[in-house]
Amino acid sequence: MLDQTYYDKADEIIAVHGEHQAALIPIIQDIQSEYRYLPPELLSYVAQKLRINEAKAYSVATFYENFSFEPKGKYIIKVCDGTACHVRKSIPILERLHSELGLSAEKATTDDMLFTLETVSCLGACGLAPVLTVNDKVYPGMTPDAAAELIRELRGA
Repeated sequence: MLDQTYYDKADEIIAVHGEHQAALIPIIQDIQSEYRYLPPELLSYVAQKLRINEAKAYSVATFYENFSFEPKGKYIIKVCDGTACHVRKSIPILERLHSELGLSAEKATTDDMLFTLETVSCLGACGLAPVLTVNDKVYPGMTPDAAAELIRELRGA
């Protein structure tokens, strides 16, 4: 059960976009930006407020890979494993980050909710490979040591 402040914030976001079906995606994008994930209770609430079927709202939210029903860390790290990054050794970077953060393929977010580590197929920065992003900021030409240093810097920030 969510605190009432979540629903109040959802009402503010809905007021900005309007209570019409076409506003569903921008509304849930703003909710996810606010909380770093999309609380399922809020998706149901938004569906009710927009007078759309809850199943339709869920089908939209699950269709787009960007939406997450699981809480994410303050720093969302995406390691590219597209062709260019892979051949330039992105997997050792990913392995080092798993080790540094105590994460695995099954556990993507640290217990302190500071880091979430994801692997993506392409970040669209092939000329900068291997690359990773932290909250959408691009870090080009990464190495395992540079990735470990980045984690130390973020922890100190």
